[in-house]
Amino acid sequence: MTTAGNTFDVVVVGAGISGLSAAKLLREIGLNPVVLEARDRVGGRTFTVSNKETKWVDLGGAYVGPTQNRILRLAKQYGVKTYKVNEQEKLLHHVNGKSYHFKGSFPPTWNPIAMLDFNNLFRTIDEMGKEIPREAPWKAPHAEEWDKMSMLQFFEKTCWTNAARRFGTLFVNVNVTSEPHEVSALWFLWYVKQCGGTMRIFSTTNGGQERKFVGGSNQISECMARELGERVKLQSPVYRIDQSGDMVVVETTDKQTYKAKYVIVATPPALNLKMHFNPELPPLRNQLITRVPMGSVIKCMVYYKENFWRKKGFCGTMVIEEEGSPIGLTLDDTKPDGTVPAIMGFILARKCRKLCGLTKEERFKRICEIYSKVLGTDEALHAVHYEEKNWCEEEYSGGCYTAYFPPGILTQFGRSCVKWVESAAVRSGRRNPSPRKWWRSHL
Repeated sequence: MTTAGNTFDVVVVGAGISGLSAAKLLREIGLNPVVLEARDRVGGRTFTVSNKETKWVDLGGAYVGPTQNRILRLAKQYGVKTYKVNEQEKLLHHVNGKSYHFKGSFPPTWNPIAMLDFNNLFRTIDEMGKEIPREAPWKAPHAEEWDKMSMLQFFEKTCWTNAARRFGTLFVNVNVTSEPHEVSALWFLWYVKQCGGTMRIFSTTNGGQERKFVGGSNQISECMARELGERVKLQSPVYRIDQSGDMVVVETTDKQTYKAKYVIVATPPALNLKMHFNPELPPLRNQLITRVPMGSVIKCMVYYKENFWRKKGFCGTMVIEEEGSPIGLTLDDTKPDGTVPAIMGFILARKCRKLCGLTKEERFKRICEIYSKVLGTDEALHAVHYEEKNWCEEEYSGGCYTAYFPPGILTQFGRSCVKWVESAAVRSGRRNPSPRKWWRSHL
């Protein structure tokens, strides 16, 4: 185990959940890692804030559900409990200026042709996903064809009705905070498959939004950081990674230098643009980092004196298909003991980019107005507090929830992630234990 001065076995760049869990595992097998984090906090794209108005609020990633076993295992280890997001009452679907209540994962339609269209759309997404290898989506039998196609083109080809095409747009907006014309069909189909299919990715009960952490999701990262102790270095943005010698040399903007046998870069690909590499990144890997942008989202929480929506028989989930609405999807954000009534909503993709120019107060007003319209009551206009987080302005995230692949990128550049890890290991005379796992965890 390497311990002298600023020399370690592994340097981990990024103290989000991925970076911290990597460092935790390395320490548990007897190695000596160090974690370099650019921000003044850990957690990355999870971010919990505490104040008297909210008790605590997750301004970043918050939801967990079945199949997300690794994060749930960490939570159990640290004694962080979860609770179910409320979905006891009816959900609301707002479309064509009217609100319709429903139960289940997806809004129903009374038009039999539209119903068949919806069923065909989601069955097609899941069936096509079965053809895509999890570890190497570019090896799918129809990879080239599907990668050249945007999700907008996919909807135009697959859907018969405007209703299905319109909902398909919202489905892309909600799941990857981008527009259908911006994302590769191959990548999106692979992404949905990785999340367990169309039902799992969009559902609350028995789906990706089923639960939240009591006290906030950032506790997971904070617990790992406490366990790692002084190995976590905050306010240490990495600007140079040199692996031309026997050891990898990592330099930060505050003039600190760290040496190690290995380096794990646990940041979104686009943030590699802030780093200088020696030797240079391979050509395709170098071009990849300019071609995988982050999604656009503002997460918004509106607080009220009471759960008036539950009294009206609604659970707080609203699926809003209206171009003038800032919000596309909401969930109840009331605390598990029933206190601090709140509704969480996402301003997504094109709407996020459009409304970035408004003030916080203007966004707050527009959100309350659409809630009043959808819920059919003026009570929604009388909020007592508002919280929001615009992830587009985060220097060390670049957006949320994730990086997305535009058409044509995955088949041309996806392999470069694996090849870069393999070639780096060869150059330094080392063998990388699992380049495939590196690729999956970083994209």
